[in-house]
Amino acid sequence: MLVTKDHRIGRLWLNSNARDILLRRIPQLTEVPHLTFMFKLMTLAEYADRFNAGPDWLEGVIRELEAVPEEAAKDAGGPPAFYDDPAEAASAAVRAPGEAEKWGVFEVELAGPRGGNPFTEVELSAEFEFEGDPARSVRVRGFYDGDGVYRIRFMPDAEGPWRFRTESNARSLAGIGGRFVCTAPSAGNRGPVRVKNTFHFAYADGTPYHPVGTTCYAWTHQGEELEEQTLETLKSAPFNKMRMCVFPKSYLYNRNEPPLYPFEKTEDGQWDFTRFNPAFFRHLERRIADLGRLGIEADLILFHPYDRWGFAEMPADADDRYLRYITARLAAYRNIWWSLANEYDLMWAKEPEDWERFAGIVTGNDPYRHLISVHNCLAFYDFGKPWVTHCSIQRIDVYKTSEATTEWRRMWNKPIVIDECGYEGDIDQGWGNLTGEELVRRFWEALVRGGYLGHGETYLNDGEVLWWSKGGRLVGDSPARIAFARRFWEEAPGRELNPLPSDWDLPCAGVEDEYRLYYFGFNRPAFREFRLKPGVKWKVSVIDTWNMTIEELPGLHEGAFRIELPRRPYMAVRMVRANEP
Repeated sequence: MLVTKDHRIGRLWLNSNARDILLRRIPQLTEVPHLTFMFKLMTLAEYADRFNAGPDWLEGVIRELEAVPEEAAKDAGGPPAFYDDPAEAASAAVRAPGEAEKWGVFEVELAGPRGGNPFTEVELSAEFEFEGDPARSVRVRGFYDGDGVYRIRFMPDAEGPWRFRTESNARSLAGIGGRFVCTAPSAGNRGPVRVKNTFHFAYADGTPYHPVGTTCYAWTHQGEELEEQTLETLKSAPFNKMRMCVFPKSYLYNRNEPPLYPFEKTEDGQWDFTRFNPAFFRHLERRIADLGRLGIEADLILFHPYDRWGFAEMPADADDRYLRYITARLAAYRNIWWSLANEYDLMWAKEPEDWERFAGIVTGNDPYRHLISVHNCLAFYDFGKPWVTHCSIQRIDVYKTSEATTEWRRMWNKPIVIDECGYEGDIDQGWGNLTGEELVRRFWEALVRGGYLGHGETYLNDGEVLWWSKGGRLVGDSPARIAFARRFWEEAPGRELNPLPSDWDLPCAGVEDEYRLYYFGFNRPAFREFRLKPGVKWKVSVIDTWNMTIEELPGLHEGAFRIELPRRPYMAVRMVRANEP
């Protein structure tokens, strides 16, 4: 095959014969398996330069690779226009409830054909119409759930009678109609989360939502006992959003094999990307429903680079089929957010145009408009794209993190969710050994600058059960302080915090003449002099964000005044306009 020094190692890796040469010529591919994606991102010339391999190495490896024959691209093809279904038209047995709550999951179950490969050959969808407004209709895709079972899931958003009718290229599944009544939402069901007021969020019923996220990348791949422990921990934790991966993870402290895999295997032991493993996806959706019962949004990461199974390197047709399948299964869950990737720019097998195609597939198969973004490592994605609902940010500066929130708000004019600013812990990675104090400081910096910052925890233990990836128990100092900080959103006017014009050394958020919240961070002044508008009187409180105390000062303050402070870091000052008779 034709090979140049500018060939990316990962592209060559896709050829099974070239792979043997690369494993021999590039020892790091086996010596540091958790970082193989980093080497696959490099070109042959970049590797030679970085590791001083020299021109002889470069010429030799190119010569060897050029002797390797090209491999024919595999094309699974699209579904046929007609599926050879021997059954009569509309004859499939149907099960569906007579009612479903607003923003709940209404599910139609059909017993259909098993022959061939129903995952790729059978097309199934349904049109749902609200009888109170015949012009209001929603089309949703169905999916094959194995063992001759097909499902169609729908999230109704209006109370009253709905009707549906199926469409399919399989005779027995086509033309089946039904009706159900959408009832009032149950307690705690506030609907999916939407963007509100440009930079913030609210549930569909209008209740403000403040994302207080945590990261547990691979918690659904750990087995029943540990997963149940994670859910038990979350019951008393302050988090209402969980970043989590669909695919298992291979990285530091992530060496275990998962109990389930997303695909079946062929006779020769290779993954069959045309046949999903329904048990894997049933388990995933069960855990998403568990989070929903706890009031936690599942920020679902659809792709990631930390992989030893080949799921990060699937061909384009497999990627697209997977996205259609998972959106058909999960879009009806109200607590879903879509994250196209964790660290999209480390995924060597994907090109920039792939992410735009993926976004089109996800949004095109999600009639409920769930929140969607994409997370970075070294370079931000273009969050200005119209399909991006919010900015999912990992800091790209080693030191400056949430301090840039105001700048990012101006840049993208969208909600700023700093999903990864570093983790509280003690591992040997710079991103995973922050103190609790520093993580809480970053949380407050984001809060007073009008953004939202996520939590993570990476404390070493003998079992290598680190919360950031496997879940389990929280042992850090930050969760309690984050819970304390949440109350300041709740009490702010409109339950939102937006940055106010501030002194160069003291950020402030609130509403100009009603509410002001200042944060001093790691500074520790003995006092602060404030100069505010005359005629407005304030009740002033001094807040210790680490010790979680609020001291309301006596009297009222107006115009220019001085507030004594305790010479400790992590202090805040809150001012609430006094309502005088």
